[in-house]
Amino acid sequence: MEYTSPANAVQLVESGNRVFIHGGAATPITLINALLDRAGTVNNVELVAISTYGDINWNRPEVLKSFYLNSLFVSENVREWVNSDRGEYIPVFLSEIPQLFDRQILPIDVALLQVSPPDAHGFCTLGSSADIAISAVRNAKKIIAHVNPRMPRVLGEGLLHISKIDAMIWQEQELFEVDYGAKTDACSVLIGNKVAELIEDGSTLQMGIGVIPNAVLAALSNHKNLGLHTEMFSDGVVPLVENGVINNSQKKVARGKIVSTFVLGTRRVYDFVDNNPYVSCLDVAFVNDVSVIRQNPKVVAINSAIEIDITGQVCADSIGTYQFSGIGGQMDFMRGAALSEGGKPIIAMTSETSMGISRIVPLLNQGAGVVTTRGHIHYVATEYGVVDLFGKNMEQRAALLATIAHPKHREVLERAFHQRFGRMIKQL
Repeated sequence: MEYTSPANAVQLVESGNRVFIHGGAATPITLINALLDRAGTVNNVELVAISTYGDINWNRPEVLKSFYLNSLFVSENVREWVNSDRGEYIPVFLSEIPQLFDRQILPIDVALLQVSPPDAHGFCTLGSSADIAISAVRNAKKIIAHVNPRMPRVLGEGLLHISKIDAMIWQEQELFEVDYGAKTDACSVLIGNKVAELIEDGSTLQMGIGVIPNAVLAALSNHKNLGLHTEMFSDGVVPLVENGVINNSQKKVARGKIVSTFVLGTRRVYDFVDNNPYVSCLDVAFVNDVSVIRQNPKVVAINSAIEIDITGQVCADSIGTYQFSGIGGQMDFMRGAALSEGGKPIIAMTSETSMGISRIVPLLNQGAGVVTTRGHIHYVATEYGVVDLFGKNMEQRAALLATIAHPKHREVLERAFHQRFGRMIKQL
């Protein structure tokens, strides 16, 4: 098959189609913008995606008239679109998204991908993001691919033969990069150190996205025999592998290998995963399956929150009714860790937002979504300490959470405690 131009490639999309967009560092920006430039020539086109990155030129009247974004997760570059009258969010566990495609609940007409160049046998890979793209490719009626020589060849299940591709473009383009290490501050380092103290030698790690998970990794240099079975990983994993801290020797699922669904970071991690048999990127339906996760020993799941109420309800996807992110894989791994022998599900967060608003609150904001329920919560960590809420009653939880709130917000929490339980915290 010959390569064509982006404008020609996206001619395969027709009015009324549902179009899957590859995510993470594999977001096919060139193809997306070429498709959006067709506004007016196509109508009623629905776009579905999880995390997208890069400059998507969507905020134009003609685009909003022709295209609708039905998002499975919400990233910063499309957040306003999702919250407009031409966008929406589908609440779903990341592990179950493939079912939406496989069972034709969300039939995929066209998949827009960014892939590594074909090998001698004609096989490309889905590169940095296998995740839900594997199932999207399996179900798409047509496939349009941006073949990028800068995309790492990532081994695992994300293989795609060029015979399955209906239109291809060739363009060398740097991948989207995010350096979580450069964003680290004193607060995240403090939280990272506290969480690292909970992690035992021989644990299997799952790290969410962000600065705090990266800070946790930086604090693990003296640990031994750690494993990695995670939804994603970034640069912080690389030195731990190089120094032998992460060797995957104690895992039961894919022992001796890193298991993930996507990678997101800087060129360092993209080069690390390139053609590396030590890394296996697999279908998220497998990686995030609770029954698979729990087989590994001492699973430590580290995720974050927007806010948590004094009973342990965790909101991680919205600010009130405003859709900020999504459910993602948080509950997949929180539950998997809880059921793992010696496992520890952890919510790690700063005690307050950058605007000085407490993340530990008497009540969640009206309209806020509960991602991790109070029946699933275990450890909560802030820069002021770590508490374990498992097995604690409502009063005990409220009292414990107040101890790790920012000091300037503790009086409010103490008043809320008194109003709810009829006595002061110190009477417990």
